[in-house]
Amino acid sequence: MADRKLRSHPPVTFAVLALGVGAFALLQSLVIPVLTTVQHELHTTQNTVTWVLTAYLLSASIMTPILGRVGDMTGKKRVFVATLIALAVGSLMAALAPSIGVMIVARVIQGFAGGMLPVAFGIIRDEFPAERVAGAVGIIAALTAVGAGLGIVIAGPIVDALDYHWLFWLPLILTVIAAVAAILFVPESPVRTPGRISWLPALLLSSWLVALLLALSQAPTWGWAAGKTLGLLAAAVVLAGAWLTVELRAETPLIDMKMMRRPAVWTNNLVALLIGLGMYATFAFLPEFVQTPSVAGYGFGASITQSGLMLLPSAITMFAVGVFAGRLARRLGGRTLVIAGCLIGCGAMSILAFAHQYQWQIYLSNALMGVGFGLAFSAMSALIVAAVPPSQTGVASGMNANIRTIGGSIGSAVMASIVTSQLSPTGLPKEAGYTTGFAVMAGALLVAAFAGFLMPSALRMRQAGQEPEHAELAMVAAGPIVGDVSE
Repeated sequence: MADRKLRSHPPVTFAVLALGVGAFALLQSLVIPVLTTVQHELHTTQNTVTWVLTAYLLSASIMTPILGRVGDMTGKKRVFVATLIALAVGSLMAALAPSIGVMIVARVIQGFAGGMLPVAFGIIRDEFPAERVAGAVGIIAALTAVGAGLGIVIAGPIVDALDYHWLFWLPLILTVIAAVAAILFVPESPVRTPGRISWLPALLLSSWLVALLLALSQAPTWGWAAGKTLGLLAAAVVLAGAWLTVELRAETPLIDMKMMRRPAVWTNNLVALLIGLGMYATFAFLPEFVQTPSVAGYGFGASITQSGLMLLPSAITMFAVGVFAGRLARRLGGRTLVIAGCLIGCGAMSILAFAHQYQWQIYLSNALMGVGFGLAFSAMSALIVAAVPPSQTGVASGMNANIRTIGGSIGSAVMASIVTSQLSPTGLPKEAGYTTGFAVMAGALLVAAFAGFLMPSALRMRQAGQEPEHAELAMVAAGPIVGDVSE
């Protein structure tokens, strides 16, 4: 502990981690409001331009658990810096992309940066005093969601003032600063998990994720009953089964299935999947809803900038909640925060589904959504970190973030199918499609709240012998966040 204090400066380390994660989070969503602009500028089709999102999602889903494992084995700082370099290279390519093909390749490279999330959590656990871990993890977790929401908000003003290329130039600048700062100021974590990467599980993991996410992302275009969709879904099931079999038999598995079976791990992953359904579907379709001309019988005819401002309350409240999540966890417990967050999110989705005639209703629902997701994300990330040994922090938190991304893919695909299944004579989706879609997302968050009751309490973890002292310390004794990262 004394050696840790001599070589580690938590406030500086935290600032660098937050800068890098913030840049990555922004790039999740900056392109969503301007896909039509990118389509025209790069002379491509609407179906092809969606791969600007799909390619990023596939890459992040595959690389997050792999790089989390690599970080546990070889050093978390090294992997964190490497992901920042990948993010910078991808951003540079995207800013200069002369064609849609180059843009898609750039987004694949950017997706590698998903691996920075598990290693950032691991660095915090290795370097910060135990009583400050939950607070710092909570803010970093909140930043991933805040950045995704903020990206939609600021995309319009950036494009209006400059052009869409600056959606990549600005994150590139932030990423380069973060990479240099990480090299200079972030200490290399001493915790290592000996072994090697089992490439067969990695290949199978990549294969079933590609098959699943490709099917889900293209199903609205191909049709859910199309042969290609059903074939890919069947392939995903078979490959996932093979992956599980190989992982269980591997001498050094990519993902320890015994760890994944821990109640505190699998319950958090289930909740992450369901929350991802609602959050990403909202980010993807709420801007489209408010941009719809009011002559359609709904919508507000908002510009890109105006639609982004309507989502601003969620970014503000999400970050505000993340700042105080540690104090709330100490008083109420992490499980309580997760359940409360899911229920608040369910209420916000219900407003979007059944009360969206006035702009103030959109602002209110977004503010509530930020509160709900902020509570849930901050608590879940800290619960995961507390539930596993230090050597497995990277892969456990990486898989949790990955499952949330998969949930987002499912939610976006389901929402797209529901919305586009009911079109008016003008070609615009009918209001009933959005009502049904948001109601389905509200239902998913209600199920997530019930799943939260399955999470073990600190007492049950103590009785089971699963890192009880650290779990209780991280989630119950965590102090106020502001003090946690600045003292």
